[in-house]
Amino acid sequence: MFSKTSIRLNFLIQLIISSASLILIFSSILYFYIENSILEEKYKELLVYAKNISTDQSIYGPDVPTPEAYLGLSIEVIHLKQSLLDIDFFETSKDNKSYLVLMHPFDIEELSYIKITKDITPTRALIDKILHYIFIINIAGFLLVIIYAIALSKMLVTPIKTLSNKLSNMNEHLLRPIKTEELPEEFESLGETINHLISRIQNFVKYQKELFIGTAHELKTPLAVIKLKNQVTLIKKRSIEEYIDAIKVTNKTVDEMNVIVSNILNIGRQEGAQLEKPQEVDVIELLKQKADDFKLLAANEGKTLHMYFEPNGFMALLQVSLLNQIVQNFLQNALKFTPKNKSVILRSSLNDYGLLIEVIDEGCGIDESSDLFAPFKREGSKSGVGLGLFLAKSGADALGAKISIKNRTDGVTGTVATLNLSSKLSCILPAK
Repeated sequence: MFSKTSIRLNFLIQLIISSASLILIFSSILYFYIENSILEEKYKELLVYAKNISTDQSIYGPDVPTPEAYLGLSIEVIHLKQSLLDIDFFETSKDNKSYLVLMHPFDIEELSYIKITKDITPTRALIDKILHYIFIINIAGFLLVIIYAIALSKMLVTPIKTLSNKLSNMNEHLLRPIKTEELPEEFESLGETINHLISRIQNFVKYQKELFIGTAHELKTPLAVIKLKNQVTLIKKRSIEEYIDAIKVTNKTVDEMNVIVSNILNIGRQEGAQLEKPQEVDVIELLKQKADDFKLLAANEGKTLHMYFEPNGFMALLQVSLLNQIVQNFLQNALKFTPKNKSVILRSSLNDYGLLIEVIDEGCGIDESSDLFAPFKREGSKSGVGLGLFLAKSGADALGAKISIKNRTDGVTGTVATLNLSSKLSCILPAK
C-alpha cells in the first residue's frame, strides 16, 4: 500500500535540505579558504625568514639586524639522519599553544636544516573565532530558511485550499464555475479543467432529469392509447375485424414503445462506450469512411453528399465509437430533413481550437431558442424519438469536444451542425 504524501511537506523538506546543504557547503568553502589563506601567509613569512638566514644570517636581511625581529620565533639548526625530499612545513601544538614549524635546508651535504618555529596561537584563536561566527551564521541562516520554506509552501498550497473549499461546498444542485481570473497563473489550467468538469456535471444532471421525465411521458402516452383502445373495444361485442383492428393498433403502439426502449438502451451503451480505451486514429480517414457509406444512402434517396476535407490528416486520441455516433447522427438528420434533389455537405477544417467538423443541410431550419440537445426534443415534421442529439451531446462531452447546431447564414435555408475536436491531445499530420 502506498501512503498518502503531502506536496507541501515534500516541498518543505526538499527546500530545507537543499538550502541547508548550500549553506554548509558555502560555509565550509569559506572557512577552508580563510584558514588556508592565513596559514599560507604565515608559511611565506617563515620561508622569507629562512632564506634570509641562509644568505645573510639575519631574519629580515642585512638591513634589519635588530634582535626585536626575533620575537615570537624559535630558530635552531638541526641535523637529520636522512635528507628531506622537500621543504617540510607542518603545524603542531604543545601546552595548549599552536606552532607552525618550517624545516628548510641549510647545508645539504651535512644534512643540516634550519628549524623555525612560530607561535600562531593568536592566529589559531582568530581562525576558531571565525569558525564560531560562521557556525552562528549557519544556525541563523538555517532558521531563516525554515521560516521562508514554511511561508513559501503555505503560499503555494493556498490556491489548492481555496479550490478545495469551493468544491466541498458544491453539490449536484448548487454548482458554480470557479473564477479562474482569481487564481494564480500556474493554476488557471486546473481551474479551467474543473470548470469544464462542472459544466459536464451540470449538463448531465439537467439532461438526466429531463430524460427521466421524458421517458415516463413517452411511455405513458402509448400505454394510455393501448388502454383506451382496449376499453372501447370491450364496451360491447365487436366483430372479428374490429378485434383485429384493435390488436393491430395495440401492436403498432407496442412497436413505438420498443423504439423508445431501444433508444434508451442506446444511452446505456453510449455510457459504456465512454469507458472504452481511447485509440490514436486519423479523424480525416474516419470521416472519409463514414462519408462513403452515406454517399450511397444519399444517392438512393435522390440527394447528393459533397465532401471537403482539410487537412490531409489529423491524428487524435479518442473513443472511435463516440465520434462515429456523433457524425452518423449529424448525417442522418441532414439527409432526413433535406428534400430530394438537394445536397448535404460534410467538411472539415482547422481552427484555433482544433479540428472543426461541419454537416450542412438544406432542410427546414431549426428554432435556435429551444434546447435541441434535451432528450425527446423533436424539430420539424419528421418522425423520431428525439434522443439522437441528446446522445450526440453526451458523446461530445465525453470527448471534450464542442457541439452546436445553428441555422445557415449564407441565404440558404438549412442548418449547420458542428463538432469541434480539441487539439490538446492531438497532432496534425504533415501534408502529403
